[in-house]
Amino acid sequence: MRIYDTHCHLGLDGKVPPADEHARARSAGVEGLLVVGIDAATSVAAQALTALPGVRWSAGLHPNDATQFAMQWPALVALARQPGCAAIGETGMDCYRDRTPLDQQRTSLLAHLQLARELDRPVIFHCRDAFAPMFDVLAHEPPVRGVMHCFSGGIDEARRALDFGLHLSFAGPLTYPKNDALRAVAAWAPADRIVVETDAPFLPPQRRRGQRNEPAYIVDTLQALATARGLTLDDAAERTFANALALFG
Repeated sequence: MRIYDTHCHLGLDGKVPPADEHARARSAGVEGLLVVGIDAATSVAAQALTALPGVRWSAGLHPNDATQFAMQWPALVALARQPGCAAIGETGMDCYRDRTPLDQQRTSLLAHLQLARELDRPVIFHCRDAFAPMFDVLAHEPPVRGVMHCFSGGIDEARRALDFGLHLSFAGPLTYPKNDALRAVAAWAPADRIVVETDAPFLPPQRRRGQRNEPAYIVDTLQALATARGLTLDDAAERTFANALALFG
C-alpha cells in the first residue's frame, strides 16, 4: 500500500524532529509527502526536507499572513522558480480568522495564481468560511491546476471547485462523527479528483483528537474515505496516490 500525504507541515511546531515523523510515516505506508510552505521561512525549511525520501515542497504565503505580502513575495517568487518546487501555496482566503482584510488576501491570491500560471505549477488553496469570495476571484481568472486543501464544503461547493478544474483533498475532519455531509462529498466526488492529507501537526483524526497530528495518522482519513466510497483501504490508497502523482509529481 502506497499513501501520499498531499499537505503537511513537518517541523512547523518544533516539537518533534521531522526525521522521526518521516520515519513513522514511511512505516505506515506513506511514500509521498508534500511539505507546504506558509511563508518564505517555512518554504525554505520545506525545501530542505527534500533530503528525506519521498518529500516534495511548496512555496507560498498563507492568507492569514497576507499583510506581509510586500515583504515576503520577492523571496517566495525566487523559491518558486527553483526546479524542485512542486506547487504554489498555500494561498487562498480565510474569513474565519478575522485578522487580515480580504482585499489584502485577494492581492496575495492573485499574485500566487499569476505565478502558478507562469511556472505551470499547481496551486494549493486554503479556503475557510470563504467559498464565495474565493470562487469569485477564480471565476474572473484564467484557469489553474490545483487542490482545495482540507476541503470543508458540501456538494455544491465541491461541484464548483471541480468545475474550476481543482482536486478535493480530505483531511482528519472526514473522520469526525458529525461530518456526514463531508463524507457524502467524499462518496460523490469523481475518483480521479480526490486526494488525502493530514495538515499535520493540525487536525488530527477522530481517535487522535486532542493530540498533535502527524503524517502517519493519515491512514485513519484514508480508511474513512474508503468506507465512504465502498472501497478497500488498498484501493483507496492506490487511487489517491495516483491522483497525487498526477497533480504534484
